Amino acid sequence: MKESDSPENIPAAAGSGLAAEAVDAIEGLSGVHPGYRRAHAGGICCRAVFRPNGLAAAFTTAPHLQQQETAAVVRFSGSSTDPALADLLSPAKGMAVRFSLPGGGTTCLVGATLPVFFARTPESFVDIVRTAHKAREGNLGPLELIKEITAHFSESKESLLSLNRLKPPASYAESRYYCIHAYHFIDPEGIRRPVKFEWAPDAGVRTLPLSDARQQPDRYLEDELELRLKAEPAVFQLHVIFGEKDDPTDDPTTAWPGDRRRIEIGRLHLTEIIPEPAGLLMDPAAVSEGIALSDDPILQFRHTAYGESFRRRSTE
Repeated sequence: MKESDSPENIPAAAGSGLAAEAVDAIEGLSGVHPGYRRAHAGGICCRAVFRPNGLAAAFTTAPHLQQQETAAVVRFSGSSTDPALADLLSPAKGMAVRFSLPGGGTTCLVGATLPVFFARTPESFVDIVRTAHKAREGNLGPLELIKEITAHFSESKESLLSLNRLKPPASYAESRYYCIHAYHFIDPEGIRRPVKFEWAPDAGVRTLPLSDARQQPDRYLEDELELRLKAEPAVFQLHVIFGEKDDPTDDPTTAWPGDRRRIEIGRLHLTEIIPEPAGLLMDPAAVSEGIALSDDPILQFRHTAYGESFRRRSTE
């Protein structure tokens, strides 16, 4: 997706049907905030460079995972639909990376601090978000909200329990981000292998006690990242995890076993804060040569849902 992309470049399907229902449901959580993304509304962008180590070349022909370094844009964000919400009040954080491919074009990886998603299908996503909206209208607290949703949608249990266990991060640069969907690597012989991706911070993972986090400014994570990058780059390792025969590729609500083969395939160096590029659309379904989408219905649906959100914010 290029920076010059505009709403008319988004597939027509994005403006109707289930994608529109999904974005309508998200808007019901905190209202419409003109010009902002419907989810992960508040965020900060960085300039970066990705340096692959070549270990992925045996498994994929993806051009950005060979030997040549590539430029990238990274966007960190809270998960809230409200861009004004304080960092502390948006427990899950996001890290989206757009790689500039050596031969032109872009591809994206979208990660979050939760290892799994809360919905298995686009239809259940819409139902769960609408249920959350109704439950919030009843002034339910966080624990009561989790109980209400998991009582009706068992697929959400693992994700919402993980959300409840999250502690406030000390830094965007000291958090682990899971790209929750399965993809397929395609090697030079055409062999396909199921994979998932994770970003691991070189600095390690660090959280804050709740008492300390409550003393922080509303935008403490953005402030910390600006100061950090003025001193030195922040670095993330890109790990690829290889799925085995019975590991689900169509269910983002279920984690793969922790003993799966894992290799580091490169490092991402964040160098400076930049204004958000015009038309920035972090589409996890925008894959390069050598990588294919899995049969995960949420992953495939995010293309049209993100397109609908982009269309709305670009025309407000």
